[in-house]
Amino acid sequence: MRSEIWGLLAVVAVALMSMLAYRLTPAGKRSGDETRRGGSFALGFWVRNWFYWFIRPVKAVCFALGLSPFVFNVLGVVLGAAAGWFFARGEFPLGGAMILLSGVADVLDGEIARGRDLVSDAGAFLDSTLDRFAELAVFVGLAWYYGEGWPLLIIMLGLGGSLMVSYTRARGEGLGISCKAGVMQRAERMLMLGFGSILSPTVADAFGRDPGLPLLILLTFIAMGTLGTSLYRIRWITKALDERKAS
Repeated sequence: MRSEIWGLLAVVAVALMSMLAYRLTPAGKRSGDETRRGGSFALGFWVRNWFYWFIRPVKAVCFALGLSPFVFNVLGVVLGAAAGWFFARGEFPLGGAMILLSGVADVLDGEIARGRDLVSDAGAFLDSTLDRFAELAVFVGLAWYYGEGWPLLIIMLGLGGSLMVSYTRARGEGLGISCKAGVMQRAERMLMLGFGSILSPTVADAFGRDPGLPLLILLTFIAMGTLGTSLYRIRWITKALDERKAS
């Protein structure tokens, strides 16, 4: 068995054991939005609530060290760039791991900002903007690896769709309409691409295919999902704006 699979199994085992522990807590017996941040999540609110509970020790260490949210803003970009580098070299499991760690950094950024009462419009703007740079680095690395033809087209559609998902939400909020609907938000994209990249070589070996093929299939779904989510948000926000004007 490949080393990355052993590592992934170890992570899953730790996660499942901590989920059982969390289930025994008062908060773990509830399934609503305990974080009060709204929106959807790839695996439901309960999993998100568990994850925020799980990283509390890390957050406590960050508080003790006096780390600012900006540290994790930068770390997210660095990890995104590292993921792009590994993808360009065809080292998919390492690229996937960097994406998942970038997601953790993104969560810690918000948690530290809220915990230290440092939430601000400037911080939110910086966080969102740097997230786009991290995502851009990932897709640039993928484009470098696949190089040309229809695989490159899929990468470009995936990048464009991902940016449009974020843009439609931001533009809607700028007009006073909040829309977090859709099946391919940032969390979903990061989880799919992160875990998919780790598993891609193993799946390819099992079927005797090129290691990049399973990941390319996944990227096709991401491209379709992000474009579909973007179009849905365009329709939803436009309708909401028209209804607001008519009222």
